[in-house]
Amino acid sequence: MVKVVKFGGSSLADAAQFQKVGDIIRADEARCFVIPSAPGKRFSGDTKVTDLLYRCYHLAEEGKDFSDPFAEIKSRYKEIIDGLHLSVSLDEEFDKIEKSLKTDPRADYTASRGENLNGHLMAAYLGFDFVDPFDVIFFNEEGTLDEEKTKYCMSIMLAEHPKAVIPGFYGQGADGRVKTFSRGGSDITGSIVAGAVHADVYENWTDVSGCLAADPRVVPNPVPVKVITYKELRELSYMGASVLHEDAIFPVRKEGIPINIRNTNKPEDEGTWIVESTCQKTGYTITGIAGKKDFCAVLISKDMMNSEVGFCRKVLQAFEENGISIEHMPSGIDTMTVVVHESEFMDKEQRVVSAIHRLAEPDSIEIEADLSLIAVVGRGMKSQRGTAGRIFAALAHAHVNVRMIDQGSSELNIIIGVENRDFEKAIQAIYDIFVVTQI
Repeated sequence: MVKVVKFGGSSLADAAQFQKVGDIIRADEARCFVIPSAPGKRFSGDTKVTDLLYRCYHLAEEGKDFSDPFAEIKSRYKEIIDGLHLSVSLDEEFDKIEKSLKTDPRADYTASRGENLNGHLMAAYLGFDFVDPFDVIFFNEEGTLDEEKTKYCMSIMLAEHPKAVIPGFYGQGADGRVKTFSRGGSDITGSIVAGAVHADVYENWTDVSGCLAADPRVVPNPVPVKVITYKELRELSYMGASVLHEDAIFPVRKEGIPINIRNTNKPEDEGTWIVESTCQKTGYTITGIAGKKDFCAVLISKDMMNSEVGFCRKVLQAFEENGISIEHMPSGIDTMTVVVHESEFMDKEQRVVSAIHRLAEPDSIEIEADLSLIAVVGRGMKSQRGTAGRIFAALAHAHVNVRMIDQGSSELNIIIGVENRDFEKAIQAIYDIFVVTQI
């Protein structure tokens, strides 16, 4: 049995948390490969080390003094070293970072040092080997992960290090410099390592006991999800559920490796299992609800649109020309609606409208803003009749007006569009009818 274990920032925020992590790793000999994040918040109002590093970078880029946040970063690591009674020094590493900030400040390099430094401490604390992801994770010229090269190099390297710490979040860009994943990218590093060593399990340790059926900031005490499929989690992650980086699923899915979301502060909890497929029942028709605010809907109308070859392509070209990604595209016989992020669309809306008129010659275009999208996700929806009807009934009872609905042919999820002001009310109403009352 081989397990890859990733620990989030809150799990490694101070020496006490490090000790918890050490106990967890030592409790199971199968936990061979460890992926640490940078130290997170120790308490409400605290600042993550990665945010302090970004602050140093921005000050250095502007030619300003960055000594205060840099001193705070050094103090954070000194507290961990002293608290763990380690005989390790990070002075040489700090000198490199400081020199880089003064001579050639780079955002990716600076931000990645939080994980790098924590990796050195974790390796020293556990007595594991340190493997720098700069040497084994590679990005191509487009800035995306070079999967084939990374897996090959990672497999060869880790075969020589049966017990290793591999810092998360970064690798090597095509230009030979440090390049980071997006925030939360340590999840992806853990997934890459799990795939490369053909792990039996990828354990992702954080500060919650797995996935919940809804956002606890919206729904008080939502029920936990014991088992969820890759596809379900992908849908929920894309729509705002943040327990795992949405791109962390791909490397393990190819290998059929399950992910186990665990709680560092409650290691006795089984957490949530993320699997390719399962015959286990969810207990409810739905697996989870997630959503995001601030979308725009662009409604394009044209008589006989359905018989005009290439109409949709022409409309989408207008968005592509302006660099706007599309979220959803429900359509009717003479209408199609393109849903986009308000923040991306707002400053370019008139250019997009002009381009649609030029390319597709519609009869009219209408724009609706302040929309929220809510995803109702569940493999159990396939076998249940009337799921959409129950959603509409719940929303009607809560006096929520449905602005749009989009359901894929997989029957895995239903997307509901409501006004921003009804976002929380809608999620609570859907949760209540499927989980609380189960009618």
